[in-house]
Amino acid sequence: MIFNFALFLKGIAMGAANVIPGVSGGTIAFVTGIYEELIESLKSFDTKAVRLGLGFKIKELSEHINLKFLFALFLGIAASLFTLGKLLDWLFTHYPIFIWSFFFGLILASVYYVSKNIKQWKASTYVMFAIGVAAAVTLAFAKPAEENDSFIYVALCGVVAVCSMILPGLSGSFVLILMGNYQLVMLQAVPNFNLTIIIPFAVGGAVGFVVLSHIIAYLLKHFHDATLSLLTGFILGSLIVIWPWKSEVYLATDSGELILKEGAKIVQGYDWNLPDFTVGTTWIGFLLIGAGMISVSLLERMAKKK
Repeated sequence: MIFNFALFLKGIAMGAANVIPGVSGGTIAFVTGIYEELIESLKSFDTKAVRLGLGFKIKELSEHINLKFLFALFLGIAASLFTLGKLLDWLFTHYPIFIWSFFFGLILASVYYVSKNIKQWKASTYVMFAIGVAAAVTLAFAKPAEENDSFIYVALCGVVAVCSMILPGLSGSFVLILMGNYQLVMLQAVPNFNLTIIIPFAVGGAVGFVVLSHIIAYLLKHFHDATLSLLTGFILGSLIVIWPWKSEVYLATDSGELILKEGAKIVQGYDWNLPDFTVGTTWIGFLLIGAGMISVSLLERMAKKK
């Protein structure tokens, strides 16, 4: 089996996106031209795959599940998750506007390129687009739950977060924030290889991948334009979460006293602000928005050449 290094790099990009709240690994898959192959490959984990596995027909199983594709991609995702978590945590602490700006530009450009795959815009397509936008904006204003490290809840986080990771525009990390377990999973357990959290999360994630891939594959086959317009709406609506000029709102009691979890403040949402054009960081932020947009354009050109 020849290793596909280009897929490995795309996996690294997907993994990095999944670490960042508000950014979707599914969007990266879409703009790099591998989304539909990813869905079809995940969908191949069916009863036939089980029969081939139980019969030790390794070659047939490898071809059926597109193992060469999945191995390179998920190796890249895993490498990214285990190596970038601490780096991104540091960058968000010291340069939040710069990181948010780059990804704002990336997601903004993705709206255009994903929408180009819609063959015909009609009333039903516009309705699904509006639903996607509304759903993403509603999530942005939802109140996060408290952290919970129980096996069942962490597994449920895995199901929901991984489903979000393969839906363009719906961020798995932001869903983890809403479920209260982003810091526990992405910034503590994964970088430090805490298996008591990683194992239930991975089990839930595997279930989510297989189930959702079948659903998306069916929808893309039978309702292609409506499905893509819904996903495009998700991407556009998610921009409110990624807006660079915002401040975190922390969970507090009615009297205003901050509620701490093991000494750390708990993010429950954001206050959005207008950029201050009298400071240099604002202009750097806009340059990085442009850099993000250019990056997506280059990825799109690479996908077309392929």
